[in-house]
Amino acid sequence: MATLLHIDSSAFPDEASSSRSVAAAFREAWEEQYPGGTVIYRDVAANPVPHITADAWSAGYVAPSERTPEQSAAFAARVMLIEELEQADAVLIGAPMYNYSIPSTLKAWLDNVLLLGRTAGETPSAQGTPVVVVASRGGSYAPGTPREGYEFVQNYLEAVLEGTLGLDLDFIVPELTMAPRNPAMSELVPLYEASRERAFEDAATKAKELAERLAA
Repeated sequence: MATLLHIDSSAFPDEASSSRSVAAAFREAWEEQYPGGTVIYRDVAANPVPHITADAWSAGYVAPSERTPEQSAAFAARVMLIEELEQADAVLIGAPMYNYSIPSTLKAWLDNVLLLGRTAGETPSAQGTPVVVVASRGGSYAPGTPREGYEFVQNYLEAVLEGTLGLDLDFIVPELTMAPRNPAMSELVPLYEASRERAFEDAATKAKELAERLAA
């Protein structure tokens, strides 16, 4: 049966987070297709992975017999995260926009799993694995909007997930999530509601399509 690696990074819990809510809908639809499948779940906000250190980084370029105890321990933690990615048939990532970029906790996970000569390089070890990213944001940064130039979430993740790790990338983008809470954005509430409904529909559809694709 298929294995889904599910990563949440929102600082907000459950329904208070659009990325968590939409990702949960994707996962629910996925589990309906694979009731006996495996889900590897990491909440890097509640249980952060270590930020990359000199020992963790340098150990990847030193023979195992020559590593210091500190390098060996730090590298073992990286390998565990890398193996989870390599074992996955599909990846689901909740990536809310914080200050125009991704949460630092998600960046820490990416720094750990990106290893030149294994997950990155000429033949990335997880190359071709489908990944769906729920890239929620409080406003809109779509082409043609005033803040189009501040979109650093999708651009960055395209470079890392697709361009470097070689994953097969797809996005779900719930936007204007601050509209119901910000009086200055009240006129945008209908657009927020439409975006939210579309995101949940996309989550269910993409989960089913991906499951069918992997089963073919």
